[in-house]
Parts: sequence; structure tokens; C-alpha cells
Amino acid sequence: MARRITRRQALAASAASLGYLHLAPAVSVARVYRAAEKLRVAGIGVGGKGSSDIDHAGNLMDVVALCDVDDGRLAPKAKKWPEAKTFFDYRKIFDDASLLKNIDAFVVSTADHSHAQPSVLAMRAGKHVYCQKPLTHDVYEAHLMRAEAKKNKVCTQMGNQGTAANGLRRAAELLRAGELGDVAEVHVWTNRPAGYWKQAPDVTDKKPPAKGTAPKNVHWDEFLGVAPDREYAGGIHPFAWRGYWDYGTGAIGDMACHTANMVFMGLKLGHPTKVSAEAGGVNTLTAPSHAHVKIDFPKREGFVPVTLNWYEGMKDGKKLYPPEALVNKAIELAKAKKIVDSGSIVVGTKGFAYSPSDYGSTVYFSTGKIANGGTKPETFAENNKEDQGQKNEWVEAIKANKPEMALSNFDYAGLLTAAFLLGNVAIRTGKAFNFDGEKCSADIKEAAPLLRRTYRKGWDLIGYNA
Repeated sequence: MARRITRRQALAASAASLGYLHLAPAVSVARVYRAAEKLRVAGIGVGGKGSSDIDHAGNLMDVVALCDVDDGRLAPKAKKWPEAKTFFDYRKIFDDASLLKNIDAFVVSTADHSHAQPSVLAMRAGKHVYCQKPLTHDVYEAHLMRAEAKKNKVCTQMGNQGTAANGLRRAAELLRAGELGDVAEVHVWTNRPAGYWKQAPDVTDKKPPAKGTAPKNVHWDEFLGVAPDREYAGGIHPFAWRGYWDYGTGAIGDMACHTANMVFMGLKLGHPTKVSAEAGGVNTLTAPSHAHVKIDFPKREGFVPVTLNWYEGMKDGKKLYPPEALVNKAIELAKAKKIVDSGSIVVGTKGFAYSPSDYGSTVYFSTGKIANGGTKPETFAENNKEDQGQKNEWVEAIKANKPEMALSNFDYAGLLTAAFLLGNVAIRTGKAFNFDGEKCSADIKEAAPLLRRTYRKGWDLIGYNA
């Protein structure tokens, strides 16, 4: 008897490779929309950050499907949009051919480890995708997402909402115009994870969380998705998964797409060539207690090579910051009493800049210029509508059929995400390595399973394990 091929199995079908990426052919192409036409959107992950994401999308589009692994988080959204079909398993959306045909776009706001697979399935079906930061859980996924967006000619946007800020856009323009001269040194630091979620030293593979039984409202197997099979443990869902390697990407994955975004955009950074890290509390279960990561980027047209330093966590009871001399200069420049818990410093031959912001939305230049909400970009489009503005720009790109209009589209966001996820590879291996961005490979064998992990048996719907 012939076996029926489901919609998602067709989307996962293998095809000729594009470089190092094995891509399935698009089963449909993104269609053209009339300016006044109302798009239809599906939300995958509608609790936590996903709650505001689907709300913002729903201000612009008709919500036709909702999915969450937690019934308690799904229920209020189902009440808000009673006509929308509801699911706790996103795979079922792609099995429903009639529903899928009625969807124009997806908003994916799951835990990090489940970002890539539904996003790739959606793009292969010719659907536009908005995906929360970090774009992916591992480096290869980020490369795959870039390639899929380009191949399927869909409009995409990553949810690092600081990108919408006029201050960030103007600061990036000033860096590109050479306001600081040649920039070879950057420092970025964060206030995560302290007070936000548990990881080393509080939780490690030697001090794991207590095992338990998943609450009745949580579909644990669907939460695990592509991640390894593991018993339910208290504290992981709905927020603390960020500190666990199987589901989250630690402080650097969670926050670098925000805090390093302005610098990455302004200096036109791309694939790094070398990555190293000094870290403490390194273990197989959770992200470390602290880390100082160095990411080296090569010469680009109009830009010299640059080393970006990332700092996270506490060492010997003290929070990690850039060198004291730079910290003092930043405090003086901003006329502040102390340095902020999250921010960035850019050092150039003609001066330096300091951003006392998670999002890089306010930037002080030692040359006397300030980029903030009161300034307007000159080459980038004006937005300044925060998180809603990030969705507005994405929908405008869809309507215009111009993916580049969404400034954090996957072509850009994939590079940004991958560069900092490489920091986690250096942390976990404890080794410096050279990286080949075109081949997505490192020159140490220990890096390979971290660059591209193996999906759980039965959950690889996109040919990722091939």
C-alpha cells in the first residue's frame, strides 16, 4: 500500500545542496500582496515574549493559528482570537494543508532550540517569517536560515527590537561614515544572567535541578522538540531554559543580538575568523558562571580588522567589565556616576563611543555627537516605534516584496547570531579556533558537534541530521 506523504514530509524532502547546505525545494513561492490587503499570520510560541510578538503581529494581520506547548499560555490568546485554530504541536500546522494555504506569515517565539525548524518549514512553504532572537540555537542553523530566506524569496525579520530605534540606526551610520576613524577594538558587556535565570554556579551538571513531573498544562515532549530526551525538571519551563545548553544559548546568545547589534551593523561585521574564550564554571548542562570572549573579524571594504570583546557573569565576586581606563572614560563622556550593567564601548583612531543601553539606542561619541531617540537616521529609514515598529517594518517589506526593507532580515540576523554563538563554542570547548564562514567549520574537531548538533530521533523534519 502506498504511504501518504504529509505536507511537512514534503517540506523536509532532500534536494541538491547549495554550497554546504542541504536544502529542500520550495513547494510554493511567496505571493505578491495588494497594499490594502490584510495578511494572515500564525503564532508559534505565544507566551512570554511570544505574547507581545503575536499581539503586535495581530495589530497588523489576521491571526488564523496559534500554537504553544503550555495550555495556560495558549488559552488567553485563543480567547482573544476565537476564530484561530489552536495547537500545542507546531508540526500539526504543517500537516494541515488547507490551513497552511491560508497562512501568509509565521511569528516564531519559542525557546531558542525550537526556532530554526518551524522557521525553515515555513520558509520552504513560501511563508514570511518573524523569529525571536537569537535567530537560532546553533551556528549551522543560522547559516541555514540565511540560505533558506534567500532561496525562497521570503521577507524575514529577527526580533531584536532595538534595531527599530532611530538612535541605533544613526549611530551605525556614524560608524560607517568614519566618525571614530579606524575601529579595531570593541567591548560589549551584559547584566545577564544574574537575577534573570539560573545557570553555573547555581546549577551545573554536578548540581542539576530536581527531577519532577511536568504540570498537566505543559506538553513536555513537544517542548523538548529537537532537543535530547530528558525528564522534566523544575525551573526549566517557562523561562530558565535560557541557561541550559539543550534549550538556550546563555547570556551571549540571549543578549548579544541586542547589545552588540549597533556595533555589528555600524562596522559591517560578518563571519569571524578566530574565536577564543576564558570562562569559569564550564559544564555540560548549563552556561558558565562568567566568560570573556574574544571574536576577531577580518578586514572588510573600508574597515580594518577588529577584535570584539564580550563580558558576562561574575568572577571572584566581581562583575566582568571592560578595562578600567575605558570604563572611566565612558563614565566621564556620559557625565554619569557609574558604568551601566549592560552596554558597549567602541574605540577608534579618532575617538571612542559609549552606549549605556541594552539596545544601543543611545550612543555618546567623544567627537561631540549623540545618537538617540531625538535624532533621525540619514541613510536608513526612520522607525523609532520599538517592538511594534519591528513588526511594522516586516509587514511593510512583505507588502512591497522587498526583504531588505526589514533591517534585521535573516541575511543580516543570521550573521549577527552566528558570530556570537561561536563564543559559546569557544566557552564549551575551552579552545581558541579559526573559523571558515563559507564552510561553517572550525579547525578543532571538538567544535563540530557544537556548530551543528544532532536533532532528536523522530524530530528532524528538515533534513538537518543528513
